[in-house]
Amino acid sequence: MALTGKIETDVDIKASATKFHEMFTHKPHHISNVSSSNIQGCELHEGDWGTVGTVIYWNYVHDGKACVAKEIVEAIDAEKNLVTFRVIEGDLMEHYKSFLLTIQANPKDEGCTVHWTLEYEKHHGDITDPHTLLQFCAEVSKDIDAHLTAEA
Repeated sequence: MALTGKIETDVDIKASATKFHEMFTHKPHHISNVSSSNIQGCELHEGDWGTVGTVIYWNYVHDGKACVAKEIVEAIDAEKNLVTFRVIEGDLMEHYKSFLLTIQANPKDEGCTVHWTLEYEKHHGDITDPHTLLQFCAEVSKDIDAHLTAEA
């Protein structure tokens, strides 16, 4: 059984790619307001919103359990509406040696398609792939979309 893996999903939303991207780069601390059943908080630990190298601390509920994650913003590409976070501490590190989340919002005629990629290395082969976390990401995307389209 492979210890490294990569899973992906696409979520079609009505909001623009730019607005969605801005939520994860410049306003992640607002996500707890729009997806409160999933995200309880997001705090800036180091750096500035919207910059590579920034350290962010998340409080979230996954599979009914309160969790935390400390992430570093590894990449931001405004032209591609892409942001990558590397988890450096928290609950995911109990099961994974490394965990990378990439979010890319791809524009389409109306709205955009949000492409989530989770790349990881497990501590051992008995750990399941993080499919429920990918579903969690899709739910957060839909909550953000509802907020952004209500604002428009």
